[in-house]
Parts: sequence; C-alpha cells; structure tokens
Amino acid sequence: MQIFDDTGTVRIEDDVATLIFVRRLAHPIERVWQAITDPEHRARWFGQTTIEPRAGGMIETDPDDPPVPTSAKHMSGRIVVWDPPHVLGHEWHQAIVSASMVRYELVSDGDGTVLTFSHSGLKPHDARGFVPGTHAYLDRLTAHLDGTVIPAWSARYAAVAPRYI
Repeated sequence: MQIFDDTGTVRIEDDVATLIFVRRLAHPIERVWQAITDPEHRARWFGQTTIEPRAGGMIETDPDDPPVPTSAKHMSGRIVVWDPPHVLGHEWHQAIVSASMVRYELVSDGDGTVLTFSHSGLKPHDARGFVPGTHAYLDRLTAHLDGTVIPAWSARYAAVAPRYI
C-alpha cells in the first residue's frame, strides 16, 4: 500500500524545473475529472475558466488569488492532451513566468483516484515560488471534492510555504 504525502517536489534538470504532486483523492475518477475540467467546478477552487474540451482547444483561467493584478495571474494555453477521464495536459502562458506545461494524470485507486499533477518547463526560481501556491490550490481542489469549506488561497499558501524553504 502506497502512503501519500501532500507535499510537492521540485525537480531541477539543466536549469529547468518541474513541480510534481501525487495525491490520493477519496473520490471516483469521473468526479475528479469533472472538478479539473468543468468550468463551473474549476471556478470554485481555482478561478474563472473557459475551456474547449478537446486536444487543440484553448484553456484560460483567471485565478481568484493571489492578490495581484489580473494581468499577472491570467493563464492561457492550448490543450495538448485531452484523454477523459485520465489526462489533461495544457500549455501554461502567464505574464509572470516563462512558457510551461501543466499535466493532470488521474488513475483509479479502489474507491478513490490518484492525481499526479506536474508543472514543467519552469525556471528554478519560478518553481520555488509556485510550489507552495500549487499546494494551496490542490488543497482547495480537495476541499471542493470533499464538500468542505474551501480555504482561502493566501491562508493556505502562508501555512504551507515553510515546508518549501
């Protein structure tokens, strides 16, 4: 039996970083897929999202947090992998970081789902800044799925950031 830790890792190779989180979510794969791909669900834990649900389609998200100008946190990109309910992969274009890629991989695990989230192509400095924020967003995803109060992103960031120093 695998034991899951919600803490992410940063892997650096040739000055290119990848964030990786592996979490077991106590929900069926179809429900997790819906939470990461349905704009109505995604808005609850991440931010307003438009998505063309197909490879080659576009995805755009305006996260609710962090408390910075919308122009700094707006994300857009082309969907490069659309394999329901197993893989969503898309480009990540955001003004504050270099172009990168995000991938959500879902695998059924009994009555739950194992989510492997990766964000690759980042500069090491950006990855170190993004890892606690990504952790906070994934905690918000978990709360959304669990039907519990979704924590404020800023509070979760502050709580988990010391793990990554």
